[in-house]
Amino acid sequence: MWPWEHAIVGYLVYSLFCHLYYRDSPGGLEAFAVVFASVLPDLVDKPLSWEYGVFETGYALGHSIFFAVPLAIVVGVIARSWGRTRAGLAFGLGYLLHLPADVVDGYVRSDVVQFELMLWPMSTVESHEGGVGFVSEFLHFFGQYRAELLAGDLSTYMWAQVGMGVFALLLWLADGAPVLREVVLGCKRVAIRIVDAWMAPNTSVRERK
Repeated sequence: MWPWEHAIVGYLVYSLFCHLYYRDSPGGLEAFAVVFASVLPDLVDKPLSWEYGVFETGYALGHSIFFAVPLAIVVGVIARSWGRTRAGLAFGLGYLLHLPADVVDGYVRSDVVQFELMLWPMSTVESHEGGVGFVSEFLHFFGQYRAELLAGDLSTYMWAQVGMGVFALLLWLADGAPVLREVVLGCKRVAIRIVDAWMAPNTSVRERK
């Protein structure tokens, strides 16, 4: 799966969970946590493999269930101690969804089940030439993805992904555009403070007159 596809799946699942369990929409911190965590395995493994050659494949430490579960627990405990339980849950859910999503994606695209994608170091996928460059490798794979989209002859699976993307966008808007909403409100508060600070000296001058 591509990073944005993981982000879409992560947000969809967490938002629907919030509506069903909390009867509420995700907050900005939760939305950021689930989206960031859903792409984090790729942010860890792909550069370490493609750019630096630390791993032979882009499915290593970050995609390992033996790393993901302890990480989710630790983040959840820390988040709870800070009074941010839902954000910790969002992080854990986003990260843990990434692993089986890659297995499902591989099965749908290639009809091959590769549980080893998430079993490093106990089991690994076919080795990959490390150190080839993150940007060049990304552009190589993205070129194939773009060619499939531009060809216009999308598979049922690709149409399903497009549909999920549209649904996620509509759901995000219905949730009040979390993250963007907090950024806009934050900028508004800063602007008000700047205006108040600018007006205060002028008000004092007029009062003295």
